[in-house]
Amino acid sequence: MSATDRREAAQPAPPCAMVIFGANGDLTKRLVVPALYNLSRSNLLPERFALIGVDHGDRSTETWKAALHDFLEQSVKSPDSEFEGKAIDADAWGRVANAMRYVKGDFLDPKLYAALGDVLQKLDAQEKLGGAVLFYLAVADRFFEPVAEQLGKAGLVRAEGAGWRRLIVEKPFGHSLQSAKALNAHLLQWLHEDQIYRIDHFLGKETVQNIMAFRFASGLFEPVWNRDRIDHVQITVAESIGVEKRGSFYEATGALRDMVPNHLFQLVAMTAMEPPVSFDADAVRSQKVDVFKATRAVGAHDAVRGQYGGGHIAGTAVNPYREEFRVAPDSDTETFVAMRLNIDNWRWAGVPFYLRTGKRMAKRTTEIAIRFKPAPIALFRGTGVDQMNADWLILQIQPDEGIRLRLNAKRPGPVVALESVAMDFKYADWFHRQPAVGYETLLYDCFMGDATLFQRADQVEAAWAVVQPLLDAWNSTVPSGFPNYNAGSDGPRSADELLARDGRTWRQIR
Repeated sequence: MSATDRREAAQPAPPCAMVIFGANGDLTKRLVVPALYNLSRSNLLPERFALIGVDHGDRSTETWKAALHDFLEQSVKSPDSEFEGKAIDADAWGRVANAMRYVKGDFLDPKLYAALGDVLQKLDAQEKLGGAVLFYLAVADRFFEPVAEQLGKAGLVRAEGAGWRRLIVEKPFGHSLQSAKALNAHLLQWLHEDQIYRIDHFLGKETVQNIMAFRFASGLFEPVWNRDRIDHVQITVAESIGVEKRGSFYEATGALRDMVPNHLFQLVAMTAMEPPVSFDADAVRSQKVDVFKATRAVGAHDAVRGQYGGGHIAGTAVNPYREEFRVAPDSDTETFVAMRLNIDNWRWAGVPFYLRTGKRMAKRTTEIAIRFKPAPIALFRGTGVDQMNADWLILQIQPDEGIRLRLNAKRPGPVVALESVAMDFKYADWFHRQPAVGYETLLYDCFMGDATLFQRADQVEAAWAVVQPLLDAWNSTVPSGFPNYNAGSDGPRSADELLARDGRTWRQIR
C-alpha cells in the first residue's frame, strides 16, 4: 500500500513493541505518551502493542503508569488543552496502559541491553508482535551514540524474518557540520539508513504537511511559484516565551543551532522544493536535499543575531535573558537570528528567502509569507495611486492555522483608490480538528515504515553545510550591544537593516 493509500485508509498500525529510552523525561511525559494516547483514541495504535520504558529512575511499572496518567489528566483539564473533553478517555488510556512495562537501568551498562532483550523476547512471544521493535531515543543527545552502539552490540537492531527494527533520533542532530557527520557515521555503523528516523516535530504539524498539498494540488499557484512572479519570501518562527528552565541547554546551543538547520530549514525545503515524481519517501526527501545543495552558504554579512532584554509580554513584565535561570549574567548567547538565504537554482535564483526566529517576541507565530512582484503602475497614473500595495500569500502554521491572500481591490466610491484586502481560509472553519500534540503522525509513520517526514543523513549534512560558515564567524567574534531588543518587540534593529539593504521590510509580528 502506498503512503497516500495508507493515509486514506487510516488503518491501525501493525503489531510491534516500542522502547522509549528516557521514560521519565519531559519529552516522554509531554509529547510521546500523549501522542500514543491520541493514536489510541483514533484507533490507529497497533492492536497488539507493547510499550517499554527504560530509564535509571527507581520506578516500577505501576508507578510509571501512574505518573504518566496523572500528567495526562492534568493536561486534559487545562484551559488551553490540545485534547478534546475534560476527562481522559478510559478505554483509550487503558489500551496504552495495559501495554506498558518499565525497565530500570543505566544507558551505558551492557547488562541493561541484555535484560531489555529478554523482556522484548518474552513480550514478542506473548503478544505475537512478529519481531517488530521501534526504539525511541528521548534522551540528551550525548546518549545518542552510546545507546545506538549498545543496541547494536546486543543484536537488538538486527531484524530477523518478517520483523523490523527502527530507531527514532530526536534533535539536536549534531551541533555543527562536523558533529552531524560524526553522528551519522556512528549510527550507520550499527544500523542501515532505512532504519534511522531523524525526527523533527515541526513536520508533524498538519499545516506544514499541507504545504505540499497546497502547492502541488493547485493549478492556480504552482505556475507562479518561481522567480518570475515572486519578489521574496519571509519565514518567521517567533516565540513569546523565554528559555524557561532550559538555561543550561540554551547557553550551550543558542537560537541558530536550536532552530535554523532543523525547524526553519524544514519550512524552507517545503516551500522551495521541486515537485517530486511521487510521495515515495526518497522521492520527496531527494527534492529537499537538492534545495540545500543549491543554497549558498551563509556568512556573517547575511545574518544578524540578538539577545532579549527586559520588557513586557501580554502586559506582564519579564526578565532579560541574562537574568534567566542558569544563564550567565554576561552571556553572549543569541536568542534571535535573522538571515538571508540565496537558492541558486532555476526556480529561485534572485529571490531572497529571509528567515527570522527569536525568543520573547511580540507574540507566538509561525508563518511563511510569499510576496509577489507588483503589477505595473502605468495604468493607474493620474488616478492618485502613486504606488501598488504588495500582494502577499501567507501560510499560517501556528496559531490559527490557515492561508491568507492579500491583494489589491478598488475602494468603493467615485475615485480610483486601491486598498489591500484579505481572503482568508482557516483550517478550523473547514475541518474537524483532531486532538494532537504534534507527534501522532510521526509516530504512526514510524510504525508504518513511512520515512517521508524524516530527514536522511545527506539532508542533515547539507543543511548544516549552509550555516557552518556563519557558526564559525560567530564563534570567533564577540557580539556587541547585547541585549539589543526588548522582550515583546519584533527583534533588534539590525534585523530591519538587513532587509533595508535590499529595499524591503519585515512583516510586522502580530
